[in-house]
Formats: sequence, C-alpha cells, structure tokens
Amino acid sequence: MPETSPKAHPWMANSLPDIRQAMLDEIGAPSVEALFEQIPAAHRLKTPLDLPPPLSSEIELRRHLVSQLKRNGDCETNLSFLGAGCWQHHVPAVVDEIVGRTEFLTPVWGSAQSDHGRNQAWFEYASQLGELIDMDAVGLPVYSWGCAAGHAIRMAARLTGRREVLVPRWSDPERLSVIRSYCEPREMAHHIDVVLVEPDEATGGLDLADLKAKLSELTAAVYLEVPSYLGVIEPNAAAIAELARAAGAETIAGADPISLGVLAPPGSYGADIVVGPTQPLGVHMNCGGGVGGYMATREDDRYLAEYNGFLVSIARTLEPGQYGFNVANGHQTSYGLREDGKDWTGNSVYLWAIANAVYMSLLGPTGFEEVGRLILARAHYAARRLGALDGVKIPFARGFFKEFVVDFSGTGMSVAAINDALRARGIFGGKDISAELPELGAAALYCVTEIHTQDDIDRLVAALKEVIAR
Repeated sequence: MPETSPKAHPWMANSLPDIRQAMLDEIGAPSVEALFEQIPAAHRLKTPLDLPPPLSSEIELRRHLVSQLKRNGDCETNLSFLGAGCWQHHVPAVVDEIVGRTEFLTPVWGSAQSDHGRNQAWFEYASQLGELIDMDAVGLPVYSWGCAAGHAIRMAARLTGRREVLVPRWSDPERLSVIRSYCEPREMAHHIDVVLVEPDEATGGLDLADLKAKLSELTAAVYLEVPSYLGVIEPNAAAIAELARAAGAETIAGADPISLGVLAPPGSYGADIVVGPTQPLGVHMNCGGGVGGYMATREDDRYLAEYNGFLVSIARTLEPGQYGFNVANGHQTSYGLREDGKDWTGNSVYLWAIANAVYMSLLGPTGFEEVGRLILARAHYAARRLGALDGVKIPFARGFFKEFVVDFSGTGMSVAAINDALRARGIFGGKDISAELPELGAAALYCVTEIHTQDDIDRLVAALKEVIAR
C-alpha cells in the first residue's frame, strides 16, 4: 500500500510538518516546545488531550454544532429565575433595529473617517449613563462588570500609590476571580493585595467593624456593590465611603443601572469610581454572554488621566450651531502607548454601548422608575410567596432588589435536587450557591425582573410546593 502524506487540517495550515517547520525557521525558533518554555511547568498539561475525532468538512462541523445546540434549554421556552451576572430583561424591538443598521454594525470598529453617527451614539451612551449614576465622566464599556471593577481597582492603586483593595467576601465568585486576575500575582511588579471584608450576617451588607479593622495606610480602595451579588441593598453605603475617605482610600461602588430609578445613585453617597454591568440596558442574554461593564468617575483631571480606555468628547465645529464628536484620551491607552499605556484595552463591547444608548433614551427617568418599582414589587411578592412554603426561609427579606437568597435547608433537600425537579417542569430555579457560601445553608439565588408576571411566580411556587412535598 502506498504511503499517504499527512493530511492538513482544513483550517490549520501549520498542521503539515513542512509548513510548521517553515514557520519555525522564519521566526528563528528551534521547536514548537521552545515557544512555550516560559509557561511554568505547573500550568502545563502533562497528559495527552482526550479529544474526539477531527471534523474534516464544513458539513460535519455544521451538523455537530446544530446537534449540540439542540441540547440547550433556553429561557424563552422555559421559565427562568436565573441571574447572578446575566439577567433576563425585556429588550424593546427598536433596540435591535437600530443596532442592526449597517451604519453601526459595519463601521463600529472603523476609524474616525468611517463614522456614521457612531461617535454621537457613544456620546449619548456616556451622557445618559452619567446622569443615571450621578457621575460626570463615563468611559466606553469594557468586556464585563468584573473587568470594569478590575480596571477601577488598578486606577485607584495608581491614584493613591497603594497596593491593597478591600472587597466583600460575599462576592460573585466569577467577578472576584476576574478582580484577582487584574490584581496580578504577588510575583509581579503591579500586584495588588485583595483583602476580603466579612459580611454582617443579619443584614447581608458589610460588617463595619471588620471594615474599620482592615482599613489602613495600605488601602487603595474599598469596593462595595449596591445592590450586592446577593441582591442586598447595602444599608451603610455612605458610612463606608466616609470611612474609606478618612483612610485616604478611594470608594469604588458597583451598581446595577436598572436599579437606579428607585435607588440612590452612587455619586450621591460618596463613590469616587462607579462600575457595573451594561447588559441590563437593552442587551439580550446571548447564551450567557452579551455582558458588558461600565466605569465612571467625577470630571477631575486626576481620574481622566487614569482611564484605561476611550472617552467620547463633543466640540463646536466651524459651522455655527453644529457639533462634532470624537474619542478622547486615546494616547494614554494601550492603543496609544502599547505596553506603557495606563492599562490594557481590548475585548471591548462598543456595539452594546449603542444598544444601551437606545434603551436608556426609550425609558427616560420616568421609565427607569417604573421598571424599578415593578421589579421591586414582583421580587418581593416572589420572596413572600416562597418564604411561606414549608421548610423555606428568606434570609434577607427586607432590603433587596431583583435578586434574593432562598434557603431550602428546612426541606431536607439539596438545591441541586430541587433544581433538577424544577427543570423537569420547564422551570429554571435560582443559582445554587450552597457550595460557594455554605454558611447560608442549602441556598439558591433567585432573580425576578419585569419579565416575570404574577402568574409566573405563582407557577414557580406551585411547582416548588409539589417538589418539596415529595
């Protein structure tokens, strides 16, 4: 039998040995192994990858992807009470219509010459969000809430010259993981220590005594969220900001913008830097993605000079009564200075900023208040109904927004078992947090938004009553 030559992967030319060698020769590397020798041994896989057979054609790839997608259960055909970082909110049809226009969809990554209203839309995003959170300067959004928090912490460290941040222990594990990544390993020059502040288990907010004990001349910033990861409205936000200020530290507040029609904006209780998600502002849940994060500050040159990304400016033109829009402070970013930039910029979600601008303009101040009140009413109705079930408790039953903890310890069932039973009934229960926060018992984090009707909540309660009684 004649010897067959190695088959190239259809999308990877370097799968052929001669092409791979030619590439190594071109860059002067002796081997592929030499390219990765800087990666610590502890971080490298020591066993072969257990991969399925390769897909050799586009037809096979499409068939595989379609079969995998058919296994999904989505939040349109199922009733979902999941949140914890990606929330199901109503997205008006006009948002999709405007975002999908070629003026935005095509040149959003283009240069200033290809701008067809993009910069003005970005300016509207920044202006409206600034009004909502009571801040003057708003940068273009970054990849996620966690990324925004990480950039804010690094900004605070540069402003203060300190290398420590205080963060709530009851934090979103994913967001905390991203923050730790931004604070870098201890071996690196720009390492920032992440110090966890204990919770007040009666209110779900921060323990002020523990915060006072951990504040020091090393503290660059105190980070808090209103509402928190568990949906709790921090009762001592102003006091926390005052304590941070007295210690010479910055106050970084995380805020869900959809809550600000009914909750005080972060600027009003003393926040220096504000971060949060943009996904609630007109962005669909795209297989759990579609997230974005904003960062904002007061209009102070100290802060403006430390932004990692772009700001959008407005200026008069030579034509009377006409204005121009453009990005500002690009020179201080990684686009302008590469590795010497204030911080790295990438994985941006600038198209979502246009969706956010359209959504905020549709709601206006009255709309935000109406949506906020509706979410409050329905979430608290759900908490009351669930708390009345046998063996079920709501630990923080008073001050919460959109999300709340449900403790199933008294039922004798695990959250996993309850969620499995709910899924069989076409319902996604709350996120299981029993492993990440064991002190809360067999707890789940439930999310209720404006999309949930009273009938939806009653259906959940009836299903849970049935599941628990079995």
